Parts: sequence; C-alpha cells; structure tokens
Amino acid sequence: MAQISSIAKKVVNAAAGAGTRLDPWFGSYADRALGMKQSETRSLFAVANRPEVVSLAGGMPNITGLPLEFLADLSARLIRERGPQVLQYGSGQGEEELREMILEVMRVEGIRAHVDDITITTGSQQALDIVTQILLNPGETIVAEAPSYVGALGVFRAYQANVVHVPMDADGLIPQALDQTLEKLAKEGKPVKFLYTVPNFHNPGGVCLSLERRPQIVEICKRHHVLILEDNPYGMLGFAGQTMPPLQTWNPDGVIYLGSFSKTFAPGYRVGWALAPHAVTQRLVLANENACLCPTKMGQISISQYLRNFDWMGLIGEYRQMYRQRRDAMNAALEKYLPMCSWNVPEGGFYTWVELPKGLDAKAMLPRATTNLVAYVSGTAFFADGQGHDHLRLSFCYPPPERITEGVRRLAGVVESELELVEMFGTAPVHQSTGVEVPRANQI
Repeated sequence: MAQISSIAKKVVNAAAGAGTRLDPWFGSYADRALGMKQSETRSLFAVANRPEVVSLAGGMPNITGLPLEFLADLSARLIRERGPQVLQYGSGQGEEELREMILEVMRVEGIRAHVDDITITTGSQQALDIVTQILLNPGETIVAEAPSYVGALGVFRAYQANVVHVPMDADGLIPQALDQTLEKLAKEGKPVKFLYTVPNFHNPGGVCLSLERRPQIVEICKRHHVLILEDNPYGMLGFAGQTMPPLQTWNPDGVIYLGSFSKTFAPGYRVGWALAPHAVTQRLVLANENACLCPTKMGQISISQYLRNFDWMGLIGEYRQMYRQRRDAMNAALEKYLPMCSWNVPEGGFYTWVELPKGLDAKAMLPRATTNLVAYVSGTAFFADGQGHDHLRLSFCYPPPERITEGVRRLAGVVESELELVEMFGTAPVHQSTGVEVPRANQI
C-alpha cells in the first residue's frame, strides 16, 4: 500500500509540475488520507434533497414527533439555571449524570454495567473511530458482516484496515462461516483484531441476529480471542416492542458495545456512547480527549434531563408504530410494483435490502433512477471488496407512506426499462452474490 501511494504521489506531482495543478498539496497528505473517499450515501444528498426527488436513500430518523416545546423550555431553563456549568468544558469521559441515565437505557435490553465503563462520544460514529484508532495498526485485519454499515467501512478504510467479510442470511451473521473465516485467517498468519457487527435490525440488511446464534457468535470469538465491536443504534426500534439481549451480556469482558441517541431521540445532539471493558475504557477516554477534549456538555445534560423528566419510552413506542406503518407501505409497494425482485421484511429498524433480477447493476442503474426522480443506495456502498452490484438499500424511515409508494413506483419503471435492455442486448454485467440470502417475495 505504501509503495502504491508513493507511486501515485509521484504521478500526480509530475502532473502538477507540468502545469495541470490538480492539487499542489497532494504530496503532503498522509498515506491514510489517500484511501478516503466520499461515501455513496453522502454523495447522493445533493440530488436526494431536491423536493421533486423521492429519496429512499438516507437513513434519517423522522423526528416530527419530538416534544419541541418541552425541549425548548428545557434548554432555556438549563441556560438560565446552569449556564456557567453547561456551557463550560467538561470531562473527556462525559458527564456522570448522563452516564448514569445511560445505565437505565441499557437496562431495558438487559445490560448491567458500571458508570465508570461508559465513554460519551460525539455520536456513535466517533465511538467507531476512536475504538478503531486504539485497536488497529495499518494493514491489520478485522472481520465484518457482508454487507456492513457504510459509515463503519469508511472508518476502517481511513485506518487502512484489511476488511474480511463474513456472510449473513435471514437470521443474521452465520456462526459456521465466522468460525471458518477466523480459522482460515489464523492459518494465514493474519490475526483478527475485532469482529464488527450490527446484530439488531441490521443496516443495510434489515435482519436481526437470532437468539440461538448470539451465544454461538460470542463463544466463537472468545475461542479465537477476537474482540467484538457491537454496534446497536436500532435495538429499541423493534416494531412489536421486542428487544434482543446484546452480545455484551454473554461476555462483558470481550465486547465493546456502542449506543446512540440519534435513532431513538434526535441526531442533532450528536451524543452516543461506548461501553467497554474497564482497561479499554481508559484508553478510549484518552483517545476522546485527544480528538475533541470533551463531548458536547450542553447536549449531554439536555439529554440526561430529557431522560429523567420525559416519557422517553412512550415516545419510542410511537416511533415503533410510525416506522412499522412505513415498513408496511414499503413492503406493499414492492409486492405491487417490483415482484420480480426479492427482499427481506424487517421486524424493526429503517431498511429493506432488495435483490435485483439477474443481470441488473444497482450502481450503474442509479443515475437513471435519479433522472426518474427516485434515489436509493447501491449495494456496493456496503462492502469493502467490490460486492453488492446486485443489491440496493431502500430506507423507509423518513418519507411518509404515500411518498414511499410513489418512490417504489418510479423505481419499478427504471428496473423494467433495465430488464428490457438486458433482454434486448444481453450486455449488462453479472456480478458475484453479496452473500446475504433473503427469501423470494412470494415466500415472505
């Protein structure tokens, strides 16, 4: 990797010296910066945010049900009564009053922990970053589900990780495949630093790791001495009110658990957390201090007061029902307009993972879809190894049901046109499978 980036720098510097001036500072960048690229979800925003476009791309929560008057009064009262405190620097680990409330939040899913083992971060995205920073050297190996969260893959790419995917099916990560992958990597002399997993209402797969498989995954990682990075932003958004026991509950010393208020409250506060073994927590706090000195104090105390004084579980219940209605609208529209595709029917979360008919390419098709005023995310965004052309992710969290229906109708027109081209010319490339097995539409 270092040799390739060195050659690339020489080529671009030569071009710059010849007068093209692509980037006069290209030679100053660190090697890890050369691997950074804009995520496929972010690159869609300029188009997807146009009002005439139905965006089924972004994973933005619908926050129209937030108690805005309550939050406005809360913010004003905090500044009036505690302004010198809440507007000041804080602890690099985060405010203890919020960490205590997070213990109550995690208890809903069965976690029993100590307040000193929680580190508050600027959203769980920063938690992903600092965990990777303290655990990973360039070129070292991690394993992740296939597909995997695009934001995590961006972090892993920035730290120059070697990402090895492990397949999933309708019940989540496949234990046998994980065991075989870890054994193979060990024989190749590639120790695995951690397993990254989103076990609940997976992004983008929409599936939930089954109860039977959870202790199996933990046992396999424990046997191979592999840490688990458990990312759980959607765990409380089961449409029937169901929650699943986190992997952390089977092995607290072998799991780093990430949580967030972005999906169950409001992403604008940018508050998440990491629950880690105590020795790991000490290093996370140091990394947090180096990155930002301290997370937002006003946001932390606002959320702690919200949790203490508002029926937050009642609001989550309302969210569950709203997202369930939108999931139902998505599923009905897919059955009506795209029966030639297959997809999962998620029991929670934000996403439906759709497999295209043979011969179609989700990434190649995307410009035609946006021309047809509908946006999605190509499956290629969710893999580190080039897979995903035969899948796309549809988000049902933000648009109202009637817009979801219209978006799928527009998408169906694009798919039908592509199928006609394949039938006529037979030139569309066929890509390898993504590894996620979902039932056919008529089997759901």
